Amino acid sequence: MSSDVFQPLAGLEGVGSAARAARDAVDVLLRDRGLRRVSADVTAEALLRGAHASALLAGSPATLDQVRRGSADPMAMGAVRMTGELMSLAPQADTAPIQVWTRLHQLAAAELGPADQLGHLRTSREPLPDDIPGLPAAPPADIMWERLSGLARALTQPTTAPGLVVAAVVHAELAVLRPFPTANGLVARAAERVLLVARGIDPVAVTVPEAGHWELSASYVRGLTDYAEQGVTGVQSWLLRSCEVLALAAERSPLNNSAPEGK
Repeated sequence: MSSDVFQPLAGLEGVGSAARAARDAVDVLLRDRGLRRVSADVTAEALLRGAHASALLAGSPATLDQVRRGSADPMAMGAVRMTGELMSLAPQADTAPIQVWTRLHQLAAAELGPADQLGHLRTSREPLPDDIPGLPAAPPADIMWERLSGLARALTQPTTAPGLVVAAVVHAELAVLRPFPTANGLVARAAERVLLVARGIDPVAVTVPEAGHWELSASYVRGLTDYAEQGVTGVQSWLLRSCEVLALAAERSPLNNSAPEGK
């Protein structure tokens, strides 16, 4: 039996062609600007905009200007902290994924709870987290651990699936499983972005996928709910939505002078 759990998902109707189109949008962006001309400042700006958009999805009231000044609320500042290590975590995304996710949580939740909860994967002795409003109840800890471990194993195996598909599945799984007491949405979106870097979709992190999720926020929770409850159809819908998000992410890159910055 094949250990490539991602490839069958990439073969769902419409997903392969949508993933290629989204990848083409990113490739055009990078080719037109030239990878060698992408400065660290551009990457930092893209990551900052992404942190702001992710925080908005998590319910933060922060403006982009507040995020720039470092005067935003704890949720937004947690999203910013993750950007500081995102590029250095990318090489570990396929070899030590659980360690990457726990580190992301340590950064995201530094001001959201007690220190002993940072990077802490929940157990059966703790209440189910409910930090992504609108989603079905998080699964019990034993089911969460089983699925999380399986996801981590799958990431260490070779796959022929596009990196976008892998990243989208990881995003959805972390959001649905909610393995941490807090900040699960922030961690899920950051984990997706780490994989987009690690799998070579956007190796210099100049797109803004979180902005794509924010612009399509009306379908965000519904898409995750369908992923959790509607079987293959729900997974297909989530993957198609993720392809649309990546195309928007390329449009919202700071490499595009006309890209809106947010408020």
